[in-house]
Amino acid sequence: MSEYVWTPDAETIENANITRLMRRLNFEVDPRHPGQVYHQAREFVRRSQHEPAGFWEAALRDMEFAWYREYETTLDTSRGNAWADWFIGGETNIALNCVDRHADSERASQLALIAETEDGNVRQFTFAELAVQVNRVANALKSCGVEKGDTVACYMPMVAEVVFAMLATQKIGAIFIPVFSGYAPPALRERLEDAEVKVLFTADGSMRRGEPFSIKQQADKAVEGLECIQNVIVYRRIGEGLACPMQNGRDVFWNELVDAQEDSCATLPVPSLTPALMLYTSGTTGKPKGTVHTHAGCLAQMGKELLYNFDVKDGDRFWWFSDIGWMMGPWEIIGCFMHGVTLIVFEGAPNYPEPDRLWKSIEQHKATHLGISPTAIRMLMRAGDEWVDKHAMQTLRVLGSTGEPWDPESYMWFFNRVGKGRLPIINISGGTDIVGCFLAPLPIMPLKACTLQSPGLGMDIDVFNEEGNSVVDEVGYLVCKKPAPSMTRGLWKNEQKYIETYWSKFPNVWNHGDWAKVDKDGDWFLFGRADDTMKIAGRRVGPGEIESALIDHDAVSEAAAIGVPDELKGTEVVCFVVLHKQFKPSEELRKELVQTVVNALGKVDRPKAVLFVEDLPKTRSAKILRRLIQKKYLGEENMGDLSSVANPEALDAISKAR
Repeated sequence: MSEYVWTPDAETIENANITRLMRRLNFEVDPRHPGQVYHQAREFVRRSQHEPAGFWEAALRDMEFAWYREYETTLDTSRGNAWADWFIGGETNIALNCVDRHADSERASQLALIAETEDGNVRQFTFAELAVQVNRVANALKSCGVEKGDTVACYMPMVAEVVFAMLATQKIGAIFIPVFSGYAPPALRERLEDAEVKVLFTADGSMRRGEPFSIKQQADKAVEGLECIQNVIVYRRIGEGLACPMQNGRDVFWNELVDAQEDSCATLPVPSLTPALMLYTSGTTGKPKGTVHTHAGCLAQMGKELLYNFDVKDGDRFWWFSDIGWMMGPWEIIGCFMHGVTLIVFEGAPNYPEPDRLWKSIEQHKATHLGISPTAIRMLMRAGDEWVDKHAMQTLRVLGSTGEPWDPESYMWFFNRVGKGRLPIINISGGTDIVGCFLAPLPIMPLKACTLQSPGLGMDIDVFNEEGNSVVDEVGYLVCKKPAPSMTRGLWKNEQKYIETYWSKFPNVWNHGDWAKVDKDGDWFLFGRADDTMKIAGRRVGPGEIESALIDHDAVSEAAAIGVPDELKGTEVVCFVVLHKQFKPSEELRKELVQTVVNALGKVDRPKAVLFVEDLPKTRSAKILRRLIQKKYLGEENMGDLSSVANPEALDAISKAR
């Protein structure tokens, strides 16, 4: 698609945070001339790419970044890009920027957090109340013997206490490790043991589509005999009616420990590059890797993206539909509170008990921003337009998405039905390993359907071919040619794997492992993971291209394409499709879908088979698990760690698909 589907008006351009920053850096931005603004914004992005240190200096000043001690040197790459040092000599803390300075200001009485559970219970906290809760948890951790550099994990549903636990851990200089609460005990144990976790936050249980389920019993299996765990702090989410065994001397209920603590706790000043957050990459393709992120790195990257890409302002209410175990959980907490913006967290599913649960909650909480994955949107589309059309959602002003490439039909449904044809979709892409974005649109530039529009500010992004040459209007490797402050500080206990994973393919260049393309207009698009790529009769094709072609058909809601061995072509394509509810599987429809792919991509990419399924196996963050689908289809016995599969019944159904 080459036509723009959304264009900012003069008022949007004039009031945008990025406009303020551009003017401070001597860019003359005149909203009366949007074409001129477009070219100025492109030039501003390019300058931030070529001079990242200068950009970050200006951005941190504009963000009013809080320091205990100002840094002396912005960037030192003397050890190479892989080991770049940022903000040298500075001392700060995430809690200083996200909690303390708001509680000690006129923002103290403003709303900081709205937390809704699946059964509809809503709690709200001002910044002053947030500070009290964080301080009590910080004191509780100290009473458990937690000190600077210790690791603290969280295995909980997305409730308010997750927010308190993370900020309290960082406040005292310890490292916070969020773990998806749906992981099975072996996956949780692997992470706890690898990180030598001292204290685990968990809950008695949570709700899933109206039914309570235990989390504590899973946690008990994971920590059994694990010597590093000294305490397990248990939040009573369900209470009466759900068994919650407690081990004397190790386990303590949240209310008994935390509520007894003092309301005040001094925040520990820490050097800029002190680890604050460790996120484990998915274990579905091997042993999960611990990515390590710093106080200043998290604040700089997350703060930048919320302020300039999502244009957050005082009074906004930001909601990214995420679990704490996914990168977007910590991202939205730190990014919102960095700027004193209200955060919304939610425990339940977007379509329970009715398909319009999400749309109702947006209106109830007066959300201004909604972030969600393309897969979740495709699921909500299946319920029918009537569920979203009856909700005006007039407070919304910005939409967001990440997690996977869009297809045009779903993107335009999100734009027209949820955004009512008037809101920008800030489609971002980055990863756990940089806790932020390599690609992210600016709200003062027009948007094409499915685009990611621009490189992230201060991110020297490019597309390389196999030989390491920059290419335009051609699919290639998404790379970053200069360091960024939020890039992981190696991998936990495995520096060799860090170099091998990110820095070995192209010298001194970060290879992110995604297929991308920048078109002749300078707009960016993604095509999935490079390691998912199939080579058919000597031609490389990404599964995203095939899936997008299938989803263009009126009958198809979701699709997954995998490669299977073939003696002649090397690889053949097998596709799995989920149909909209008004369509039924048939041989005629199967032939139509095969031809749809041929029409879009050519005969060489003709699928060997199109198989019908009721659902596709996904992670909790709604990423389709193609490699597990491939293993299941091929009958491989070693499936690896399946704990990240949110819907295992869908994986079981793959081998039975017809």
